[in-house]
Amino acid sequence: MEIKILKEEYWYGGCAAWGGQMPLGERSEADLQLEPNPTPNQAMPLLVSSRGRYLWLDGVEEVKFSGGYIHCQGTAELYPNGEQSLQAAAEKQTLRDAYQKAMERHFPFSGKMPAKELFEAPVFNTWIELTFDQNQQAVLRYARNILDSGFRPGVLMIDDGWAECYGDWQFHKGRFPDPAGMLRDLHGLGFKVMLWVCPYVTPDSKAYREAVQKGFLLQNESGGSFVAEWWNGFSVAVDLSTHPACSWLDTQLEALRGLGVDGFKFDGGDPTHYVGAYSGGKAVIPNEMSHFWAEFGLRYPLNEYRSAWKAGGLPLMQRLCDKDHSWGKTGLAALIPDLLAQGITGHPFGCADLVGGGEYLNFQKNAGRLDRELFLKHAAVSCLTPVIQFSAAPWRILNADQLRTVHAQLAVRRQWQEYLEQVLCECARTGAPAVRYMEYEFPHQGMEQLLDQYMLGSRLLVAPVLEKGKTAREVYIPRGEWLWEGKLLHSRGEVLEFYAPDTFLIVLERQ
Repeated sequence: MEIKILKEEYWYGGCAAWGGQMPLGERSEADLQLEPNPTPNQAMPLLVSSRGRYLWLDGVEEVKFSGGYIHCQGTAELYPNGEQSLQAAAEKQTLRDAYQKAMERHFPFSGKMPAKELFEAPVFNTWIELTFDQNQQAVLRYARNILDSGFRPGVLMIDDGWAECYGDWQFHKGRFPDPAGMLRDLHGLGFKVMLWVCPYVTPDSKAYREAVQKGFLLQNESGGSFVAEWWNGFSVAVDLSTHPACSWLDTQLEALRGLGVDGFKFDGGDPTHYVGAYSGGKAVIPNEMSHFWAEFGLRYPLNEYRSAWKAGGLPLMQRLCDKDHSWGKTGLAALIPDLLAQGITGHPFGCADLVGGGEYLNFQKNAGRLDRELFLKHAAVSCLTPVIQFSAAPWRILNADQLRTVHAQLAVRRQWQEYLEQVLCECARTGAPAVRYMEYEFPHQGMEQLLDQYMLGSRLLVAPVLEKGKTAREVYIPRGEWLWEGKLLHSRGEVLEFYAPDTFLIVLERQ
């Protein structure tokens, strides 16, 4: 299938990790692989246009932008098509129109949303501080340090390393001698507790022997157990395409809930981990396996995902993949573009990764020279997004003045907390993004390629300071009236410079 790109038409979507490549226009050259999703983040078979058109690409393996055309390998649905497509463009249809039509037809929202606790206070995660040395004493110390450093209790995630092996789903008896008591203590401190889980089982373990005997695992071509290679080595994979396997896994997690666990961080499930797997004698479609993993989490309102396929419209909290502790396109500069891409593909309940970056090796290699300014500016980006999540301990990394900056940023979030929750309820009801492209809210005003500021809902323009050494930045202000720190601005559609030395965060309210 071949689609001509219209003059001044821009396309968005696909994978959240492609945010920095978007939008694509008539002069763009790009090859976009969809099956299997090669990125470590959310993906949807969807491209939406600033001229009111969309492409639904379910079953399409690759999309190519070249020579002013979009080339699809496979059957794609263009809406509107034919003469209607050109008529829509002539009538000045918009990015919002395209997204709304695609969402209503292919991934309507249910009105449900993830647990409200994910949005009400900062989320804390033990990963960067403890990595694979998760233990009861250290988790409790981390939780108490959160409170002692002036942060409110909210959701606390215990990350990878709490169990003996993958598929065991029981606390390690040596490192967690009294998990029920620990969970009671954490609840007493005011925390909801989530546990890291993955859909893999360690070979040569008791859990493996049970699962393989009952037929709960994916197979290889010859009928043996399929062994997936992932970032922690080699594991067998639970066959989430079958009801018995899902029920078995649900039983394990419900036992943890009975112990006092409130929810789960669902990691893994990347489509690339399923290449070569079979179920019932048939080769699986890797993207479908990732989708089954996302659907599995719907029974747990307190959830987090990082990798997902066709999870648009689902009430899941979606984190951006691990970002580097850097200023560039794999670090801070990727956050807003990728959050925008999340939203325009139906994932409004987003998280801009862990503040400072979630790539733990960066923190180990640079332990003595972490960039405190980078940490603060990542916090500024996260501050007015659905979820702000810390892992590297602010009280360890920052000095007293810098820690006060983080608390000043969180004070801004509290100022707009009620509005943020209203936006998220609107997202669940209408399917609209929370973090929105400027083009989405102000169509055909020349903002198609503006990726370093965003609208939170329809009311707040958010522009964090992103450059190293800067306390000010230029912001494009659309036509209309805006409120900035109590002052009314009348914009004709212009670029103005703003200073934000205390929070690195510029927020304008639309009047």
